[in-house]
Amino acid sequence: MTNTQKPKIGIFSLTGCGGDQLMILNLEPILLDLLSRFEIKDFQEASSYKEEEAELDIALVEGSVSTKTDLEKLKKIRERSKMIIAIGDCAIGGCVQAMRNGQMSMEERMRKVYGVDVDYYDVLEPKGISSYVNVELEIPGCPIEKSQVLHAITSLLHGDMPEEIDYPVCVECKLNGYPCLLVEKGLPCLGPIITAGCDARCPGLGLDCIGCRGPIRDESNVAAELEVLLEKGYDEEYILNRLRFFGGNFEDIQKLTKRISEKSKGRRNSHEEDS
Repeated sequence: MTNTQKPKIGIFSLTGCGGDQLMILNLEPILLDLLSRFEIKDFQEASSYKEEEAELDIALVEGSVSTKTDLEKLKKIRERSKMIIAIGDCAIGGCVQAMRNGQMSMEERMRKVYGVDVDYYDVLEPKGISSYVNVELEIPGCPIEKSQVLHAITSLLHGDMPEEIDYPVCVECKLNGYPCLLVEKGLPCLGPIITAGCDARCPGLGLDCIGCRGPIRDESNVAAELEVLLEKGYDEEYILNRLRFFGGNFEDIQKLTKRISEKSKGRRNSHEEDS
């Protein structure tokens, strides 16, 4: 690509709410100037215009892989793109769609919710896109932060790879001088294990972090978070559901789910024997 050529970009959606594309559109004061620096080949939420066979320098993909159609579409995007950026928690780890992964099979879910067999909707167990293709960059959030996607895009325009955040929301609480809602108020805050980047918006409003930016990959001590919340008097099942809401595909949360499920099963069996 010569210096006079604009980078070719596509913005795509798999299974998700479309909120991450909407956040890009919400960059209203600078959006036209920003997009004028690219050749937009596909932007599903902004225009019906698309060049389906065009090669791309950058593909931004939101949504989880939850159907065979999603997977086919993702593989085609990967083939035609030099770089893929996963935008939002659905694209990174499956997000809300994945909250029951490992607890209930897709067959069971389809029968329970829709009363149909699993193949009726061409479904797969919801996963992030990196489970299937190589991903060069991830921008977390549900939805993403406008400032973070702007930083990523402008960094790439200047030829730099933006740094990914690897510290928890608690750091931003401390920097802002907010009181610890977990320690001081006993609220079930997930800030210690959740990826920062939101400027601790919820704790700043007195609301405990629910984990919408997803656990910090390879850094979160989920077991310690569980123990702290148990000490605060919260029910084990409640804590687990809270952890799984945005982190169902996170490895340590899956291990915790399995351990607690086995322990619960053992208690039920023991109770039945006593009866």
